[in-house]
Amino acid sequence: MQCSEMIKLLNQLAPEDIALSWDNPGLLAGRSNKEVRTIYLALDADDQVIEDAISQKADMLLTHHPLIFKPVKKINDQDFIGRRILRLIQADISYYAMHTNFDSAPGCMADLAASRLGLTEEKILEQTGEMDGCPCGIGKTGRLPQAESLKHLAVRVKEAFGIPFVTVYGNLQEDKLLERCAVVPGSGGSMIQAALDEGAQVLITGDIGHHQGIDSLARGMAVIDAGHYGLEHIFMDFMETYLEERLQGQVEIKKAPVTFPSAVI
Repeated sequence: MQCSEMIKLLNQLAPEDIALSWDNPGLLAGRSNKEVRTIYLALDADDQVIEDAISQKADMLLTHHPLIFKPVKKINDQDFIGRRILRLIQADISYYAMHTNFDSAPGCMADLAASRLGLTEEKILEQTGEMDGCPCGIGKTGRLPQAESLKHLAVRVKEAFGIPFVTVYGNLQEDKLLERCAVVPGSGGSMIQAALDEGAQVLITGDIGHHQGIDSLARGMAVIDAGHYGLEHIFMDFMETYLEERLQGQVEIKKAPVTFPSAVI
């Protein structure tokens, strides 16, 4: 299967044209006519991932986060982005990213996260467009499967996503039961107002700053910061299953191990 054929398959799931305007998904490096026998899945195209993809003899690297966001004026070994692009090209690996198109496509990141939490009465938190006549967008809001305390929910988030730790803005000793929740995998600080507007009592997301956390709490909504990686590493398992079901052994699928980039000492 050629890389171009693989891209058509990926666009059936999450078309590039539903990505947000500031985003940069797509074929970021390499040849579209590259014959793909092995594909390597990862969340980020960091140095370790690229070296692992090379050692696994991958023909194509598929990540959620794009390595290239801004225009690149030079490609050389003087900065980390240039070095990574050079390594990919030298190894003849075609590199493709699917970012906010995957975040917002039906059945993808937002739905996957909501499913892990067992949300019901789901609704898109911020609709950004349509796909095949269906609305798509960032994040989900809905009702928790049963009312639960903030502490209980925080523990359940850790278990549902296999996360070593979460940061909670809220009173963990309080017995108040939560019923409505919003979840935004990735960086969701900009979605606090949308979550409040939807009546969410808690927002589960990543990359929350100190002031965002305490200000949200002051407005009546707790926040569980499960980390950017913590909520989005589910991309790899989902894509592995999606590709295995459709490729039926035509392409060998390998994926990076789940490795959290931060730790609490």
